[in-house]
Amino acid sequence: MRKKLLDAVKTSLIDIKQESQSRLRPNLLYNDYENGTVVLTELEEQLKECQEFWFSVAFITQSGIIMLKSLLKELERKNIRGRILTTNYLMFNSPKALKELLQFKNLEVRMFMEEAFHIKGYFFYHDNIRVFIVGSSNLTQGALKKNKEWNMKMTSMLEGEIVQQVETEFDIMWKRAIQLTEEWIDTEYMPFYQEKKKIDRLDKEQFYFNKEIKPNKMQKEALEALNRLRKKNARRALLISATGTGKTYLSAFDIKSYKPKKMLFLVHREQILKQAKQSFERVLGNQITMGLLTGNCQEKDADYIFATIQTMSKKTILELFKREHFEYIIIDETHKAGAQSYQTIIDYFQPKFLLGMTASPERMDGFDIFSLFDHKIAYEIRLQQAMEEDLLCPFHYFGVSELNIDGKEVEDHTEFRYLTSDERVNHIVENIKFYGYSGDRVRGLMFCGCIEEARELSSKFNKRGYQTVALSGNDSQEVREESIQKLEQEKRDDGLDYIFTVDIFNEGIDIPCVNQVIMLRPTKSSIIFVQQLGRGLRKYKEKEYVVVIDFIGNYKNNFLIPIALSGDRSYNKDTIRKYITEGSKVVPGCSTIHFDEIAKERIYHSINNTNFSNFRLLKESYINLKYKLGKIPSLMDFYRNGSIDVSLIFDSCKCYYTFLRRVEKEYIIELSEEQIKVLEHISMLLANGKRPHELYILYELMIRDKMTIEDWKAELEEKYSIQVQEQSLLSAIRILKGGFVNGNDKKKYGDCQYIDIVWRNNQKKEKMQVRQKENSMGMIQRGTFYERLIQHSEFKYYLQDVLEYGLQVYKNNYCVPNQSEGLKLYEKYSRKDVCRILNWENDESSTVYG
Repeated sequence: MRKKLLDAVKTSLIDIKQESQSRLRPNLLYNDYENGTVVLTELEEQLKECQEFWFSVAFITQSGIIMLKSLLKELERKNIRGRILTTNYLMFNSPKALKELLQFKNLEVRMFMEEAFHIKGYFFYHDNIRVFIVGSSNLTQGALKKNKEWNMKMTSMLEGEIVQQVETEFDIMWKRAIQLTEEWIDTEYMPFYQEKKKIDRLDKEQFYFNKEIKPNKMQKEALEALNRLRKKNARRALLISATGTGKTYLSAFDIKSYKPKKMLFLVHREQILKQAKQSFERVLGNQITMGLLTGNCQEKDADYIFATIQTMSKKTILELFKREHFEYIIIDETHKAGAQSYQTIIDYFQPKFLLGMTASPERMDGFDIFSLFDHKIAYEIRLQQAMEEDLLCPFHYFGVSELNIDGKEVEDHTEFRYLTSDERVNHIVENIKFYGYSGDRVRGLMFCGCIEEARELSSKFNKRGYQTVALSGNDSQEVREESIQKLEQEKRDDGLDYIFTVDIFNEGIDIPCVNQVIMLRPTKSSIIFVQQLGRGLRKYKEKEYVVVIDFIGNYKNNFLIPIALSGDRSYNKDTIRKYITEGSKVVPGCSTIHFDEIAKERIYHSINNTNFSNFRLLKESYINLKYKLGKIPSLMDFYRNGSIDVSLIFDSCKCYYTFLRRVEKEYIIELSEEQIKVLEHISMLLANGKRPHELYILYELMIRDKMTIEDWKAELEEKYSIQVQEQSLLSAIRILKGGFVNGNDKKKYGDCQYIDIVWRNNQKKEKMQVRQKENSMGMIQRGTFYERLIQHSEFKYYLQDVLEYGLQVYKNNYCVPNQSEGLKLYEKYSRKDVCRILNWENDESSTVYG
């Protein structure tokens, strides 16, 4: 170990070229979302492996604790001892956070109170080494995941001077500190903390009282985009914006700028309508008359009318207004606009401008929402970007495994009696208590699989002392509003802790105070998952984060969970699996993602047993992108828009042209069997972008009829930082002359000879052997086979598209500056890929194992 540690120190402090184990090197820990680097990850890794640990940190928040809570629970189970030293400095640490630490039996917590204490250090005991991290990161969600922080990680032998200094200093402070108990926190710490909080609250309330509502960054960019579209005479536009990012306020800001004399705001629920009207009043003041047009209210003479779809679509109501009455019409939750009631309104009115707003324009019924707005997308901000921009409240997601009840796993069609059993209710209660909430009291939504389940669970929760209600679409608007008000009220008294529901709160409704979202149903749609998650993502006073607990049974569609959380629509299995293991590293902002081991296995099982190359999924992704773009998408369109991984299309149909012939019933472009064969050959063998050599030759030989070996090598180095070696040159040439393939592939693709070689000194090209040296080759030129193919313009379009796609994949995923050719670390390769990239003469993938 001494030798390994010395080498590691040399690498970090003396010579970067010194080989050593990276885990032993002194290194800088910081937060960088773009590179997937966060301080939290190192703390988690050390806690998983240590035999004992201590933290010495000035500031501790619930948000910092919850990031480590699942791991602390596991350490408690293993009886791994931990000591945490903190302070009363500035009365920053909340009593609630301190008490949360005391619930772990393996933790001892003390408070140093003698003088200003501003230490941030983390210490871990391993077999024969100590690891300590010292720097700027407190135990808060911002410090561990998002803020600009610098921390040094050091590894030391037990006899090291620094480690002994750190241990000695910690022990001195530890002995002088007060051991925390709940009683001491309540009697000695709480009064001073509450007084400090009272002063802070007064300052904050004064700040918000005087605060003018102004557009945030997203809203400013969207407003500018809307103005640009209107300057180009656009009369319609679609705004795609994640739940909680302020779509309604954005529309109010645009109305304030546009200044229409008459405006109509449409949505499907009266409850959402009233909230929208309030938002407009805050932005526009009382200079404009605003009114509601619903089944219960007929304020039709107002300048700005807020109407439900159900009311406005009635013929008797529509005919009260001229077609040109409204200059500006806004349709909220526009993804519903395929319904006849919406179509009736859109067809009747002729506004100067029509704005549609939605968080999820993709529909399952095949209706083209984008065409309603002439495929003009003013602005698009999805969940991931909204979190990056700090527009939403951070969430901490916990995937918790469902229980086996009476020896039965909870599955898609589990009997009602198991879903509402006392055993399951106890399991739910245990977890919602353990993971807790941010704020003075819990305000939660629980999403169930059916209304009967919601009602029974609500009843059983109420018997356990909770105050809950179950709501469904059968409940009146008044009952829903009353329940929401009880959930929102500050004092619990006659209020609600939880609302149980199925889907009436999936969208539109604004309850910013929600600090717990509990999912008790199978995930059947990534869109609905995000909608339900979004109920807790609005920012709210005293809410630092929202807790999301997802009870994961043995459900068929569990694979949708990481897809929904990541926003990744590629359906690439490796990408989905990576998100399960590295979710907290790659989710933006302060949010984190955790799965228990059983839940992980259930999701992995779902991924492994789902065929993402099935035609229904491919067609759905294709249709969504086609509607969005307003045209048949190219392969590059799929890639640029983050849509489904086109390799899945190749797996299903061998090439994109064949897929289009299947998905488009009246596709008129005809290619020959030979042309299709070539597209299949390139798509299946080269288009994955694992190396660019062959792709670049084919691409360039579409433009020019020949190129020198020297030019080809120089251009590859310039564009992709590749220094081409002789063997890879010969390998690429062999493949483009119909070589490498074996068996049935040889029979089918063996005559795909795209190039000829012009030899120096008049050597005969047909006698080329692998043993011949590179310097005997002068030029690569189009073969007669390739020359004939590219004369066909429609074939050339598909060829260019697949070549550009493959080169872009290489550039983005496999290109490593200043690295020699070959395989890239930590990437996945098929056996055929390995044979090709290692320059084997033939594809021996069928015989390569292990």
